[in-house]
Amino acid sequence: MSAPDVLPFFHADSNTWTYLVSDPATREAAIIDPVLDFDPKAGRTGTVSAQAVLAAVRELGLTVRWIIETHAHADHFSAGHWLRQALPDAVLAIGEGIRKVQKTFRPIFNLGEHFPVDGSQFDHLFTDGERFAIGVLEGEVIPVPGHTSDSVAYRVGDALFTGDSLFMPDGGTARCDFPGGDAATLYQSIQRLYRLPDDTRVFVCHDYGPGGREVRCETTIGDQKRGNIHVREGVDEASYVELRNARDATLAMPTLILPAVQVNIRAGALPEPEANGVRYLKLPINQL
Repeated sequence: MSAPDVLPFFHADSNTWTYLVSDPATREAAIIDPVLDFDPKAGRTGTVSAQAVLAAVRELGLTVRWIIETHAHADHFSAGHWLRQALPDAVLAIGEGIRKVQKTFRPIFNLGEHFPVDGSQFDHLFTDGERFAIGVLEGEVIPVPGHTSDSVAYRVGDALFTGDSLFMPDGGTARCDFPGGDAATLYQSIQRLYRLPDDTRVFVCHDYGPGGREVRCETTIGDQKRGNIHVREGVDEASYVELRNARDATLAMPTLILPAVQVNIRAGALPEPEANGVRYLKLPINQL
C-alpha cells in the first residue's frame, strides 16, 4: 500500500498534533487538524502554529488540496478558516456528523435560527466510506462516533489519522461525556479501526506524555490491539463502558470547550463583529 509522507506539528498548549500529509509523487497535500492559537486570559488569537504549517508547505513545494478536520474540537480553536484564506484552492472538509453537533450547540449558545446547522460553513462534508484523492494517494473516510457524534478517522495509504478516538496505547482512548458522546458507540468505532491491517500506521490527535515520557504521535493498529490500556484484545464492550464512564466522571471539562466549540462549529471562523466592530464569544451558564 502507498505510504504518504507525514510531517507532524505539536501544539503544546492543547497537546494537539497537526499533520501535513503529502503524496511524494505529485507533491499534493492535506492538512489535518490545524490549530489557531488562543490566549483565554487575554482573549487573543494568534497564527504562529498555523504559520509554521504554511511555511512547511511552501518550503517543501507542496500544493494543498484539502484542509481536514477530524471533528469539532473542544480543546483548541481550528485554524481551518485562516488556512482556507491563505490557501484559496484548498477544500475545507469535515464529516457530515457536524450537522448533529451544530444542532446540539445552537440552542446552548442561543445562536438563533439564522445560524445554519447544515454544515454549510465548510466546503465539503464527508460521508461514510467516501474516497478522496491526495495526488495519486487514495483517502478513505471512516466515521468513528463516540467521543463526539461527528468524529471521523481518515485512512490515507498505509496511514490512519484517528482524531480523538484513540490515543497512544499507554494513553488509552478519548472521553465520551461531551454532548453527543457515548462510550459504547466509541467501543464499536474502535473495533472498526481494529479490522484494518496490523501494520497500518496510526497518527493520534493528542498525546499527554503519560508517566512523564516525551510526547509521541505514531503507533500501529497492531500495537493498539495488543496494548491499548482501555481497548485491547480481550476487553469487551461492557467492561470498556464501565471503565470509560468511571474515568469520565473524574474529569473536568476542557478549559476551552465553550469558546472552542463556538468557533469550530463555524469551521474555525470567529463570530461576526457586533456594531462596535468587536467579536464576542458567549459563556452560557450551567449548560454543560
